[in-house]
Amino acid sequence: MSKELKILIIAPTLDTFLGGQAIQADRLARKLNEVPGVRAELQSIGPVPFPALQKVKYLRTALSEAKYLLDISRRIRRFDIIHMCSAANWSFLMQPTPAVLVARAFGKKTILNYRSGQLDQHYERWGRSLTNTLRLFDEIVTPSEYLVGGFADIGFEARAIYNFIDVEKFTFRVRKPLKPVFFSNRLLEELYNIPCILRAFRIVQDRIPEARLIVASFGDQREFLENFAAELKLENVKFVGKVDQQRMAELYNEVDIYLNSPNTDNMPGSILECYASGVPIVTTRAGGIPYILEHEKTGLMVDINDHQGMADAALRLLADADLVERLVANGRQAVRKYSWETVGEQWLELYASLVDAPAISAIATDPR
Repeated sequence: MSKELKILIIAPTLDTFLGGQAIQADRLARKLNEVPGVRAELQSIGPVPFPALQKVKYLRTALSEAKYLLDISRRIRRFDIIHMCSAANWSFLMQPTPAVLVARAFGKKTILNYRSGQLDQHYERWGRSLTNTLRLFDEIVTPSEYLVGGFADIGFEARAIYNFIDVEKFTFRVRKPLKPVFFSNRLLEELYNIPCILRAFRIVQDRIPEARLIVASFGDQREFLENFAAELKLENVKFVGKVDQQRMAELYNEVDIYLNSPNTDNMPGSILECYASGVPIVTTRAGGIPYILEHEKTGLMVDINDHQGMADAALRLLADADLVERLVANGRQAVRKYSWETVGEQWLELYASLVDAPAISAIATDPR
């Protein structure tokens, strides 16, 4: 290894996919590049070789995968550590699987940063194929203790290193009085169950006709969800589409209650962003959410797909200023452990355990 530690982070990138994995990968690369003696680069898992052909579904996938395989074959050899972010199922097969094979061929140290709350379904569908691939990695890292337990259940040791946020980029605001302005920003995909939010909002709007809902995201269910909102005869619902991170921080400052209704989840960064912004939260208790949000302390939780419970919890927030004050104050305290100062140290310690310890030790103890 050279004196400069070189880390290749393989992940979705913001130019191709504006989601949680891409946001975290971008933040990590930027922060690592502020550390003396460290150089981090991103490798997109969805490179776009011929933009004009992106509307041709299967051709698009084939060309993107071919470009990805070519990129990793050329680039991996130049790095000391290959840090692979991963979702589940087919994306796991197409992205970290070939990357770890190439990395091992060049003798590189590897980290699987598994980020999907669907590990149990992944294992059920792929079984031996999954476990055989997992054995190829030097370390398995997840964003939450929830997945650490999931890996233990299938016979693998993993460690948790949390997602982190740039707290200073969000404006903390005390909301007195709390207004019926609701917000959702999860992907418009089936597993995030946005129809549950729309059903809950129907109940709220029956009680508070002037209530508003902003849906700030994108996905293959957008047309269906817009039609469903019309079918429910909802008023004051605005689908604003894809939003970059600067605008997202502004939106948190414009809204008063966050609604989150996934059926499956791991560690949604949006909950941390709500903590940093002073936005009270109503969420389902899916997957790893109870590991980062405590019911009645930092937010309110309801059962999966319980739109009545979600509506009741939202109305409770609007009626109980003392509850809101307590939840928001506790959330502001809780977000401190999701700062770069805490999380970055854990990443540097892990990198140090994989390569030449003296060089990494100097980096870890001399932050810029």
